[in-house]
Parts: sequence; structure tokens; C-alpha cells
Amino acid sequence: MKATVDDTCIACGLCIEMCPEVFEMGDDNIAKVKTDPVPSEQEETCKEAAAACPVEAIKIA
Repeated sequence: MKATVDDTCIACGLCIEMCPEVFEMGDDNIAKVKTDPVPSEQEETCKEAAAACPVEAIKIA
């Protein structure tokens, strides 16, 4: 599974709180994915973080 964060991210940090194994804050204060592919043991949490994103900036493929 692959996760991406697009440029609509508002840096609320929710994804990082929910799934710190996959997401981190970049130098530009925008969330970014730090693992590719998403580790299998983190897939469900990653999907939950994507669903919780207030601006739907996280895409799962």
C-alpha cells in the first residue's frame, strides 16, 4: 500500500498523532509520508488517518 499527502495539507498534525510510524511533519510544516510502502502492520491505522484528514489531503493506493 502506498500513501501520499498532497498540497492541500493544512498541517493540522492529526495524521502524525494517529500514525507516527508513517507520517511526519516536513521542514515546510506540511505532513509527509516517511515510509514507502506503508508497513503492513500500519495499513489500517494509515487508512484511519486518511479518513480523518479534515481536507482529504491523504491518498491511499
